[in-house]
Amino acid sequence: MDVVSDAIAAVRIGRPSSDRVRVGGSWCTRLAPYDGAGFHVVLEGSCWLLPDGGAPVALGAGDAVLLPHGTGHVIADAPVDAAAVERAVLFEQWLDGPRQRPGRAAGSGGREVEMLCGKYRLDRSRAHPLMTELPTVVRLPRRGGGHPELGAAIELLGRELDAHRPGSCIALPSLLDLLLVYMIRSWMAEDTTGSWPAALGDPVTTAALRAIHSAPAAAWTNERLAAEAGVSRPTLARRFTALVGRPPMAYLTWWRLSLAAALLRDTTDPLATVARRIGYGSPYAFSHAFKREFGATPGQYRAAAAGQRPTG
Repeated sequence: MDVVSDAIAAVRIGRPSSDRVRVGGSWCTRLAPYDGAGFHVVLEGSCWLLPDGGAPVALGAGDAVLLPHGTGHVIADAPVDAAAVERAVLFEQWLDGPRQRPGRAAGSGGREVEMLCGKYRLDRSRAHPLMTELPTVVRLPRRGGGHPELGAAIELLGRELDAHRPGSCIALPSLLDLLLVYMIRSWMAEDTTGSWPAALGDPVTTAALRAIHSAPAAAWTNERLAAEAGVSRPTLARRFTALVGRPPMAYLTWWRLSLAAALLRDTTDPLATVARRIGYGSPYAFSHAFKREFGATPGQYRAAAAGQRPTG
């Protein structure tokens, strides 16, 4: 596994959901804050996104926008004032309205817009710092031309939504997952200030991260990781810590325990099996480290996660 794949897999739960909306005329709807990530892809026409506490964002055909922290926002046919934002109908009610159903035009006059609006379920309790570093709004314009893979994914999504084709129940969620990967990749390619794009652009840090993520249960030491990166131990420690925010062995411990949290939530493996899979020699050593990191024993964490598991 690579860092980006692991960062997404660590927080993603369930399947993404989406609605295709075609609307015309004057319209305005609000999406409440969400414990996950929201996204919109404009397939045709144009609209505006107004994030809570942020500046309006213009969106045109082929543009994608990701709200990785589930920020509440309004989407509308044009920029609107504070009073209109307060009056905006909640998105779920808007979809069920008699004039504004997905897949059919609504309102009267004006240019129509067709969008794909959706959400990814995320468990923020074990979010990778790469995910937490994402800005409130990630806008990825098609006109930039620098992200052909993202454009291809959007085009495939549009085609898949045109008709109910055989296999669409598998194809659509898979394309939505692909869309998330491409949106994060595109942000990393454009961001010039974030620590994680810099970390993954540094060959020494990347080599050490790749080693850790490829074999988290291996008996890694600073010396072995430095050898993987082809540098001295002090050089690795200096560059890795500066870019990642913690020393290599501290990151290894944190990542192992994050994987353990995922295993406790998503499997029924005994503690001894979980401990072995992440590189701990005994359930006791694993339990001690886990409680120090999460403030709960593995058994307590598993019980609490079971009570919060989504049913849909």
